[in-house]
Amino acid sequence: MVDVSQHTLVPEHTVLDDPARVEEVLEEYNVSKTNLPKIKKSDPALRDTDAEPGDIVKIVRDSRTTDRAVVYRLVVE
Repeated sequence: MVDVSQHTLVPEHTVLDDPARVEEVLEEYNVSKTNLPKIKKSDPALRDTDAEPGDIVKIVRDSRTTDRAVVYRLVVE
């Protein structure tokens, strides 16, 4: 079976486990957790993480215009 999370086209997914960092991100974007885009806990890209519903995941993608783009997602069931 193929491990999707290790594929070259899957961007880096990191769980934000520091509450201070979570608050910093929410303040930076002036949103609450529920306003963030969602990602399912069952998403194959999260297989190697310890993400639980309610966690925020930082996703770092390659970008043609900015070299790299950072986005955040709320983990849901």
